[in-house]
Amino acid sequence: MSLIEQAAQRLEQLRQAGVVVPEIDADLAVASPGAHAAAARVAPAATPAPAAPVQTSRMVTLDLDALMAKGIVTPNAPRSFIADQYRVIKRPLITNATNRGETAVRHANLIMVTSALSGEGKSFTSINLAMSIAAELDHTVMLVDADVARPSVLKVLGLEPAPGLLEVLEGKADVAGTLLRTNVDKLTILPSGTPHPKATELLASEAMAALLDDIATRYADRIVIFDSPPLLLTTESRVLASHMGQIVVVVHAGRTLQADVQNALATIEACPIRLMLLNKARAVGKDAYGYGYGYGYGEYGYGHGYGYGYGDVGAATSAPKP
Repeated sequence: MSLIEQAAQRLEQLRQAGVVVPEIDADLAVASPGAHAAAARVAPAATPAPAAPVQTSRMVTLDLDALMAKGIVTPNAPRSFIADQYRVIKRPLITNATNRGETAVRHANLIMVTSALSGEGKSFTSINLAMSIAAELDHTVMLVDADVARPSVLKVLGLEPAPGLLEVLEGKADVAGTLLRTNVDKLTILPSGTPHPKATELLASEAMAALLDDIATRYADRIVIFDSPPLLLTTESRVLASHMGQIVVVVHAGRTLQADVQNALATIEACPIRLMLLNKARAVGKDAYGYGYGYGYGEYGYGHGYGYGYGDVGAATSAPKP
């Protein structure tokens, strides 16, 4: 007689003696240990929940010859005036980004490129700055298309639209799943993503602040370039500017009005480092300095053109806040 059968017999004896005992399962009373073992062997094992897929960045290939034909700085291209100009332009930005300047600045490696109005060359400048900085030996570059209303970075680079910044802020994706790795060493791209009716609110959200802090601090060698909307046409750029350590304002030489530049600069007074880049400046000779813009911005100092006026870039002007 098995132990289970003995226990069942004893319970029955107790009941006959008038002792109140709980009922037991009839199947349990008659089943033998061998039967339970067999049942355990044939019972299907619990299926573990599938692991969440690991999101990784996607690889894209840039047509470097086509980009070079557009005036974009590319690796291994012959030395040119435009490449030399961006070497000059990027140097103070890198110095500030690595906090080797006079004053350490929070998020100095977050650099926003913008303009007062549209058509002044900010996207062209953003891409060229990113390309030029990617040629550095000690830095990696993330190029973020933050012009969520009119994204153009992927179009200029010959790439198809893709999820990006807005999906990350909505919680629909993470940076690793939307980041695009390129065949340019040390250059990655974060697209703007799908247009969203509450893009301004997303850029102003706590999620955006947390994302920027993470991007700025995760890798010590990373410099992040943001192609931003024009300052006087949207509110998104002003929201974005509040998180930046450096801002480059692109000014179209001979076309942008002084009042527009002054109004644009007034919207980014809180940023600790503001620089101005004079685009399409004329030059009086191959090795001559370009003409200057004497705007007289008070604390901003004055604009002074330097560069060669080659291609789409003429000069850079520095206007850090004292």
